Amino acid sequence: MNTQDQDPKDQGPSRRAFLAGCGFIAAALCSAPCLGAASEPWLSLSDAQWRARLPPPAFAVLRRGATERAYSSPLLGEHRKGRFLCAGCALPLFSSQTKFDTGTGWPSFQDHLPGAITLRQDRSLGMIRKEVRCARCAGHLGHVFDDGPPPTGLRYCMNGAALRFSAG
Repeated sequence: MNTQDQDPKDQGPSRRAFLAGCGFIAAALCSAPCLGAASEPWLSLSDAQWRARLPPPAFAVLRRGATERAYSSPLLGEHRKGRFLCAGCALPLFSSQTKFDTGTGWPSFQDHLPGAITLRQDRSLGMIRKEVRCARCAGHLGHVFDDGPPPTGLRYCMNGAALRFSAG
């Protein structure tokens, strides 16, 4: 019996069933948690939960992408040994060993801790910048620029309201 003589119902799953199955698999993969990715953070709270958890300046920066006023952060003068954590979820982001004074009015760092941040393209204000976000809660932290000191040549310019310091 050649294939032309076969009943079409006996040729396996239909194209429609195949595509439906592919759609189901894609939906399942897209809804799975994706640790460390800004598009699918593993710490996801409602606006009301974030407002209850954060003081207004931290909420404005972390959840709304605001920028604090230059020279307004007490963390500018923080020079003790320790780590700078996300003010939203307490993920360690930067070591005090990488902090340096830029004279710009915001806490700045040469490098971040491994797996601590994600980057996104920011086209606001009529320019293209690299936005820095927390890898755990996707909170806006600031921006990274290519004008930092060696060895990285980077300047992670962070909003102090988005950070918390932990000595030690």
